[in-house]
Amino acid sequence: MKVLVIGGGGREHALVWKLAQSPRVRKVYCAPGNAGIAQLAECVPIAADAVEQLADFAEREAIDLTVVGPEAALLAGVVDAFEARGLRIFGPRREAALLEGSKSFAKDLMLTHGIPTAKYQVFTEAEPALQYVREQGAPIVVKADGLAAGKGVIVAKTVAEAEEAVRSILQAKTFGEAGSRVVIEQFLAGEEATVLAFVDGKNVKLMVPSQDHKQVFDGDQGPNTGGMGTYAPVPRVTDELLQGIEATIVRPVAEAMVARGTPYKGVLYAGLMLTAEGPKVIEFNARFGDPEAQVVLPLLENDLVDVIDAVIDGRLQDIRLAWKNGAAVCVILAAQGYPGAYRKGDPIEGLDRLPEQVVVFHAGTDFVEGRYVTNGGRVLGVTGFGADLKAAKEAAYRGVQAIHFAGMHYRKDISDKAFRGEK
Repeated sequence: MKVLVIGGGGREHALVWKLAQSPRVRKVYCAPGNAGIAQLAECVPIAADAVEQLADFAEREAIDLTVVGPEAALLAGVVDAFEARGLRIFGPRREAALLEGSKSFAKDLMLTHGIPTAKYQVFTEAEPALQYVREQGAPIVVKADGLAAGKGVIVAKTVAEAEEAVRSILQAKTFGEAGSRVVIEQFLAGEEATVLAFVDGKNVKLMVPSQDHKQVFDGDQGPNTGGMGTYAPVPRVTDELLQGIEATIVRPVAEAMVARGTPYKGVLYAGLMLTAEGPKVIEFNARFGDPEAQVVLPLLENDLVDVIDAVIDGRLQDIRLAWKNGAAVCVILAAQGYPGAYRKGDPIEGLDRLPEQVVVFHAGTDFVEGRYVTNGGRVLGVTGFGADLKAAKEAAYRGVQAIHFAGMHYRKDISDKAFRGEK
């Protein structure tokens, strides 16, 4: 079969890498792809949210299956458009993807259906929002309602920081239309975990849990980024805890979406805080996480095409997910200046001398005059594998040491929380 992957980052490289391993797949295309993806797939110069162009391409090339990577494509209605033309595609429709596209929609759904999350209020005007912040005190969390590339969440340690965040989002429009509303939430203490699930409308199958590292510097310091690294599995998320997450969070969300007439099909991402009262939802995303995909997909034993087919056809109950023994750790190598304005065009050395047990997923790269160069804020995801997390971490950082580009920076503590428990 011929498969099209929509997107061009590290998550999409991991998807292409996994799909290309399927004996059922003859050829993979990726739109728009990147320099690393081009090693495995034919890259097509169509933007991820150019819905009609993507559908035209899929029709013209007789694509058998399309897999959507980024949230922007889902919220642009790519699944709706493909299905309207009778094209087979994996991901939620636009109305279902609102679980990610609108934080206020997701919070209201959780409140209505008793799904555990932080208490919150939604505001469209700065003054009432500022008043609420002063009443609640700090620490407190301020979120732009819409999509902000993983950077629209400010965990304010002081009231002054929270006030600055409110003004930045609602008045200065730092995040554009994504900040036309602001969600202000109670701060939740605990350790974060990500649980991804395949959902076919009514049936759910949870994946191996992972843990992202959002802040740019070691020890969770500095501003939020799109994610500086991740690991799987998460020792704190036991089988018993996972069953509870399925029963109180993932399954109720799937049932709630069916009840409102917008069944959810695809990958549901539950970003959780493991609090003293139990797991609570920080956010939902409507697709594989980035960089969570870079550790979860390599641990999946199943042929991903078989799982995707079962989701699309509503027969997920027939699939038994199998996971490899061992662990994976992914360290993101970022460009100088990221998550602010960052450099581009720096040559990347060392990709031809990677150690064993390491796979590198390209996120922001280009291929110019015979060599790879930086072309994004998050440049590469170096994923190491091992019999346990310690071995996987050692492999990942061996991979990191083999690579160099000017201004390269990365966290040196990815997966350390697994070894010391909650901070």
